[in-house]
Amino acid sequence: MTTTEATQAPTIAQLNDRFRQGDHTLGQVFTTQLVKGLSSVDQQELFRLVRTFDEFTEENDPWKEHDYGRIKFKGEQYLWKIDYFDKKLEYGSEEPGNPAVTTRVLTLMHSSEY
Repeated sequence: MTTTEATQAPTIAQLNDRFRQGDHTLGQVFTTQLVKGLSSVDQQELFRLVRTFDEFTEENDPWKEHDYGRIKFKGEQYLWKIDYFDKKLEYGSEEPGNPAVTTRVLTLMHSSEY
Protein backbone atom coordinates (compact mmCIF):
# COMPACT_ATOMS: atom_id res chain seq x y z
CA MET A 1 0.00 0.00 0.00
CA THR A 2 1.37 3.40 -0.95
CA THR A 3 1.35 6.39 1.39
CA THR A 4 -1.43 7.96 -0.67
CA GLU A 5 -3.51 4.79 -0.44
CA ALA A 6 -2.92 4.59 3.31
CA THR A 7 -4.01 8.20 3.87
CA GLN A 8 -7.07 7.71 1.65
CA ALA A 9 -8.20 4.50 3.42
CA PRO A 10 -10.13 6.27 6.23
CA THR A 11 -11.97 8.46 3.70
CA ILE A 12 -12.74 5.47 1.47
CA ALA A 13 -13.92 3.42 4.48
CA GLN A 14 -16.21 6.26 5.59
CA LEU A 15 -17.70 6.59 2.09
CA ASN A 16 -18.12 2.81 1.81
CA ASP A 17 -19.86 2.66 5.19
CA ARG A 18 -22.21 5.51 4.21
CA PHE A 19 -23.02 3.78 0.92
CA ARG A 20 -23.47 0.33 2.46
CA GLN A 21 -25.67 1.75 5.20
CA GLY A 22 -28.07 3.31 2.72
CA ASP A 23 -26.66 6.47 1.08
CA HIS A 24 -27.27 5.31 -2.48
CA THR A 25 -26.36 8.70 -3.91
CA LEU A 26 -22.82 7.25 -3.81
CA GLY A 27 -23.51 4.30 -6.10
CA GLN A 28 -25.59 1.36 -7.21
CA VAL A 29 -26.47 -2.00 -5.66
CA PHE A 30 -26.63 -5.28 -7.58
CA THR A 31 -27.60 -8.78 -6.54
CA THR A 32 -26.90 -12.12 -8.16
CA GLN A 33 -29.42 -14.74 -9.23
CA LEU A 34 -29.41 -16.69 -5.95
CA VAL A 35 -30.06 -13.53 -3.94
CA LYS A 36 -32.80 -12.48 -6.38
CA GLY A 37 -34.36 -15.92 -5.87
CA LEU A 38 -34.89 -15.30 -2.15
CA SER A 39 -38.22 -14.07 -0.85
CA SER A 40 -38.55 -10.31 -0.44
CA VAL A 41 -38.57 -10.77 3.35
CA ASP A 42 -35.31 -12.72 3.20
CA GLN A 43 -33.77 -10.17 0.84
CA GLN A 44 -34.72 -7.35 3.21
CA GLU A 45 -33.15 -9.19 6.14
CA LEU A 46 -30.00 -9.95 4.17
CA PHE A 47 -29.64 -6.26 3.26
CA ARG A 48 -30.23 -5.31 6.89
CA LEU A 49 -27.29 -7.58 7.78
CA VAL A 50 -25.16 -5.86 5.13
CA ARG A 51 -26.10 -2.40 6.45
CA THR A 52 -25.24 -3.34 10.04
CA PHE A 53 -22.09 -5.35 9.28
CA ASP A 54 -19.20 -4.20 11.47
CA GLU A 55 -16.94 -7.25 11.79
CA PHE A 56 -13.98 -5.81 9.91
CA THR A 57 -10.69 -7.55 10.70
CA GLU A 58 -7.16 -7.57 9.32
CA GLU A 59 -8.11 -10.80 7.50
CA ASN A 60 -11.22 -9.53 5.71
CA ASP A 61 -10.23 -5.85 5.47
CA PRO A 62 -6.44 -5.67 4.98
CA TRP A 63 -6.62 -2.26 3.22
CA LYS A 64 -9.03 -0.89 5.87
CA GLU A 65 -11.48 0.31 3.24
CA HIS A 66 -14.57 -1.58 4.51
CA ASP A 67 -15.22 -2.87 0.99
CA TYR A 68 -15.95 -6.57 1.67
CA GLY A 69 -17.92 -8.69 4.09
CA ARG A 70 -19.09 -12.26 4.64
CA ILE A 71 -22.47 -12.89 6.26
CA LYS A 72 -24.05 -16.10 7.48
CA PHE A 73 -27.80 -16.14 6.83
CA LYS A 74 -30.10 -19.14 7.32
CA GLY A 75 -27.11 -21.47 7.35
CA GLU A 76 -25.71 -20.12 4.08
CA GLN A 77 -22.74 -17.83 3.40
CA TYR A 78 -23.29 -14.58 1.51
CA LEU A 79 -20.68 -12.07 0.39
CA TRP A 80 -20.89 -8.40 -0.39
CA LYS A 81 -18.20 -6.34 -2.03
CA ILE A 82 -17.82 -2.76 -3.15
CA ASP A 83 -15.99 -1.84 -6.34
CA TYR A 84 -15.11 1.65 -7.57
CA PHE A 85 -15.91 2.87 -11.07
CA ASP A 86 -15.84 6.14 -12.94
CA LYS A 87 -19.15 7.99 -13.24
CA LYS A 88 -20.00 6.28 -16.55
CA LEU A 89 -19.33 2.81 -15.06
CA GLU A 90 -16.86 2.14 -17.87
CA TYR A 91 -13.55 2.04 -16.01
CA GLY A 92 -12.22 1.63 -12.52
CA SER A 93 -12.05 4.87 -10.57
CA GLU A 94 -8.60 6.33 -10.11
CA GLU A 95 -9.82 8.25 -7.04
CA PRO A 96 -12.14 6.07 -4.90
CA GLY A 97 -11.92 8.62 -2.11
CA ASN A 98 -13.50 11.28 -4.32
CA PRO A 99 -17.28 10.83 -4.74
CA ALA A 100 -17.34 13.48 -7.47
CA VAL A 101 -15.53 11.11 -9.84
CA THR A 102 -16.44 7.70 -8.34
CA THR A 103 -19.52 5.51 -8.47
CA ARG A 104 -19.54 2.72 -5.93
CA VAL A 105 -21.04 -0.62 -6.90
CA LEU A 106 -22.06 -3.01 -4.15
CA THR A 107 -22.67 -6.59 -5.23
CA LEU A 108 -24.44 -9.01 -2.88
CA MET A 109 -24.09 -12.69 -3.74
CA HIS A 110 -24.27 -16.21 -2.39
CA SER A 111 -20.77 -17.50 -1.71
CA SER A 112 -21.17 -20.16 -4.43
CA GLU A 113 -21.51 -17.38 -7.00
CA TYR A 114 -18.13 -15.78 -6.29
